[in-house]
Amino acid sequence: MGTRTIKALRWWMIGLIMLGAVINYLTRATLGVAAPTVLTDLNITSEEYGWITAAFQLGVMMQPLCGYVLDVIGLKMGFAIFATAWSLLTMAHGLAHNWPMLMGLRGLLGLAEGSANPAGMKAVAEWFPARERGHAGGVYNIGASVGSMLAPPLVAWAILFWNWQMAFVLAGALGLVWVAAWLKFYQSPATHPALSAEERAYIAAGQESHLTGHGGKPDFRQLLKQRNFWGIALPRFLADPTWGTLAFWVPLYLTTVRGFDLTAIAMFAWLPFVAADLGCMFGPTVAAFLHRRGLSLLNARRGAFTVGAVMMVGMAFVGRVESPYLAIALLCLGGFAHQTLSVTVITMASDLFRRNEVATVAGMAGTMGNLGVLIFSLLIGGLVATVGYDPFFLALGVLDLLGAALLWTLVRER
Repeated sequence: MGTRTIKALRWWMIGLIMLGAVINYLTRATLGVAAPTVLTDLNITSEEYGWITAAFQLGVMMQPLCGYVLDVIGLKMGFAIFATAWSLLTMAHGLAHNWPMLMGLRGLLGLAEGSANPAGMKAVAEWFPARERGHAGGVYNIGASVGSMLAPPLVAWAILFWNWQMAFVLAGALGLVWVAAWLKFYQSPATHPALSAEERAYIAAGQESHLTGHGGKPDFRQLLKQRNFWGIALPRFLADPTWGTLAFWVPLYLTTVRGFDLTAIAMFAWLPFVAADLGCMFGPTVAAFLHRRGLSLLNARRGAFTVGAVMMVGMAFVGRVESPYLAIALLCLGGFAHQTLSVTVITMASDLFRRNEVATVAGMAGTMGNLGVLIFSLLIGGLVATVGYDPFFLALGVLDLLGAALLWTLVRER
């Protein structure tokens, strides 16, 4: 008796990937929420915390290596290896007793967790026709927002009932549960026994012919020479500091500047990530609307990015408003706007590069994004004690406008 096929299996597969992203961003956001407690317990200064967050970004900047591994050995086993590593490393955070040890663990965690974005884009490229990739990428990127959203209540609960170490143990254990589900249920479209012939043909018919060829292993040097790579990598460099700020610095900002305690952090710090969830689907919807109105797919994506960049201007006023609740509202606008434009530019890797290059390109662009986060985090850590947070919120309000200009200037359609 043959295996029973599953209707719309591609959406089940991207849902499984999304759950992996939830765990990935939950584990990486755990430290940001626990930071006020951890820094006090381990006598860590804001400058040292800046180096700890920088170590994570240095690790995540190895995304091209992760993408290359996924392109070469395959998505299923490659992602399982990386996810197992990040789960165990998260649990090991509970053993840290000084800032250098925490910094080392964050660096290794960043290396393992850098696999998530290339893996998500590779799955989107393999499982979806071109016209559906925007919404598929949006569904996948909801995982980033949900994971970051779950971190404040989960971490606060663990600290209040046990200690901050238990927060890392619980987050890492959830990762191991997901790995087991991934190994059991995931297969590629070419081998999945539950994929119907009709859906397989539908996916294949929607693939661009010039991107489906397999030219062997990706060539980093050739990819770096392509203006389309820089057209998506430089906007990532300018955009991603927003996410790093929301995940790593906003809980500290709310504690030190706005006077929030741990209970208030648990109540409010997750709201920007709920807004980011909505942005994940708003960006692809805007792109689809523009595409239906006659714009090419790439121009429609660039239009959606520009809409998000204009909304990001609201972030410039976070430090200027007196009401802490209005500041939270502006942070929510920032989360919504960031994911509107972020999911759009991330998806463009699957529009511009061959299937055997997508994970590598996504990793290389991710490296540029995390370089932006690294520089921004070091600047905050080194300067916040003297200049405060206002200049950094102002910068976040204008950087994406420059990113939109670069996206329109550099990317060329085939």
